[in-house]
Amino acid sequence: MATLPWQNLQSGRPLYFPSFSSRKFQSQISSLKFPINSPTKLKPTRLFTSNNGISNSRLVGRASASASEFNAADMGEILGDVSIFTAAGQPVLLKDLWDQNQEIAVVALLRHFGCPCCWELALELKEAKSRFEAAGVKLIAIGVGTPNKARMLAERLPFPMDCLYADPERKAYDILGLYYGFGRTFLNPASTKVFSRYESLQKAVRNYTIEATPDETSGVLQQGGMFVFKGKQLLYARKDEGTGDHAPLDEVFDICCKVPAS
Repeated sequence: MATLPWQNLQSGRPLYFPSFSSRKFQSQISSLKFPINSPTKLKPTRLFTSNNGISNSRLVGRASASASEFNAADMGEILGDVSIFTAAGQPVLLKDLWDQNQEIAVVALLRHFGCPCCWELALELKEAKSRFEAAGVKLIAIGVGTPNKARMLAERLPFPMDCLYADPERKAYDILGLYYGFGRTFLNPASTKVFSRYESLQKAVRNYTIEATPDETSGVLQQGGMFVFKGKQLLYARKDEGTGDHAPLDEVFDICCKVPAS
């Protein structure tokens, strides 16, 4: 039986994923290499600056950050020419995923398409999609990996391809300042939250495949996050502290509902 490596951190039942027990999975996981060195970075960009010019990017790193704590920056300018891909493989600018005037958008950045915890988050997003759309909110999910990896998740979970995007070079993650590294991925105490979600994880990985893992295995060290925008204005920002440390969707929905009408 395959179990998560942190099972001794909590006295609950060990998480068991049937697809993890196969010889194919064991051979694939043993071949993955996790470089400890930092990933290649884009040209340094200050995500937010305060009135005195001091970077406020650290504020995004908190469990959640009030939008009032950020400088009212032009998000269109910050996101710049960051290009990602649709699940079908077409390039698209990140800033073009929602109307930069007044549309409210929730941008969920998954870790990578082969992460079981991200399959769980994707399932939660899919189940909440109609509720968000009824409130006039657009849901966008981005994952690390190539478009063909995104399609594996979309087809097997399943997940709607029209709101799923691939970021193989982690450009969006870099520009938004999300965490990266071995310790964050495998050793952070925040990751133990997955033990309270046994049933939802089991449900999400029924048709899981490790083949959705990025071919560039350094991508598995990337952490995700959740952002809410109204046009170019950032309303909510949360960086995952560790694997499986996702933003509560009820909290995100409440933020969206409190946005004043234009």
